[in-house]
Amino acid sequence: MNKQDFNEGLLGFLDASPTPFHATQNMSMMLLNAGFIELDEKERWELEVGKKYFVTRNDSSLIAFTYPEEMHYTMVGAHTDSPNLKLKPNPLIQEHGVTKLGVEPYGGLLLNPWFDRDLSLAGRVSYLDAQDNIQSVLVNFEKKIATIPSLAIHLDDKANKERTVNKQTDITPILTSSDNFKFDEFLKWQLSKQGILDVKELYAHELSFYDAQKASFVGLNDDFISSARLDNLLSCYVGLLSICSVEADKPMLFIASDHEEVGSESTSGAGGSFFENTLHRMQPDYENYMAMIRGSLLISADNAHAIHPNYPSKHDKQHAPHINKGVVIKVNANQRYASNATTISKFMSVASKVGEPYQQFVTRSDMGCGSTIGPIIATRLGIDTLDIGLPTLGMHSIRELGGRDDAHSLYKIILGF
Repeated sequence: MNKQDFNEGLLGFLDASPTPFHATQNMSMMLLNAGFIELDEKERWELEVGKKYFVTRNDSSLIAFTYPEEMHYTMVGAHTDSPNLKLKPNPLIQEHGVTKLGVEPYGGLLLNPWFDRDLSLAGRVSYLDAQDNIQSVLVNFEKKIATIPSLAIHLDDKANKERTVNKQTDITPILTSSDNFKFDEFLKWQLSKQGILDVKELYAHELSFYDAQKASFVGLNDDFISSARLDNLLSCYVGLLSICSVEADKPMLFIASDHEEVGSESTSGAGGSFFENTLHRMQPDYENYMAMIRGSLLISADNAHAIHPNYPSKHDKQHAPHINKGVVIKVNANQRYASNATTISKFMSVASKVGEPYQQFVTRSDMGCGSTIGPIIATRLGIDTLDIGLPTLGMHSIRELGGRDDAHSLYKIILGF
């Protein structure tokens, strides 16, 4: 796939995936179109050599794999979630002439960029239907339904000097000036638009606000890709297209986990049992299972901090990645990244063979270091692991910036494995 087609598909995937639920649904549809067979965790698996499979958990995490005779896998790991504002269970707030919805920050998000944006709402809703069955459905309002207005500088003379945000009181999105808004009717209205008319009772929801602005190219020569949720739908898209591009006789696995931004400790997170359960069902015999684990390599693909041109002192100058200069190999002496000399060398060798550049990142020794699913999976399962990433600016903002060259470059490297 050429770079232009790759990037156009990426923009579409970003726009169509406002939540982990939607990302997983979209990836599932793409896998089905590529000939993968969907498995159900609640049923017995009868896997056949030469076929391709995928399975989901919680509608928000996904594992896809080929099933060849040789099972020393190249694995690509990413995560489906991004920092956002999640709706509280009883969100309705009506005061001061407006209707607002209470939210709770999810993950380590930058709060200030959420002000003065056009926001929409998406996620999962559970309800009781007319036959007294509990149903769950994905919703996406798409319409620009809310905003969080800034406080005018006339009322905050320190706004350009110091600006803190109170997570409880300052970031409640405004929906309407109407005083007869009812939240349940609001949800039922959206469900009716999707053809769901038999809602007897609304039970629960997992809804998140998101930036309604579409993903786009930015820059004099379309140098950059600007979008919400680049961390880490960018890596999800690369991993998905990679496994869709390989033949069934090539050993490859792709895992996209939820809840990385809050520590991965959940049934559908990388710290949970989903991956291990799936691998055991792929290879029930323990000796063969261990041979598969120790013969495989996991490429943990997450975003990497590109050097910020306005804040260059925040980087170690010897390890300061640039956008559009190649995939970043991430290293940390304290095992916040799982890369080691062996796994790094394998990646460098393949990248060099396919003619793609790479860079290295080490955080400043006097600054803290984030982590990924890489060390979690490596610790839990014992798979040799490498942490890499795509250079990004504005990480964890409502809108992030990546390069138009880097994701396609990683795609070619993964296929090189």
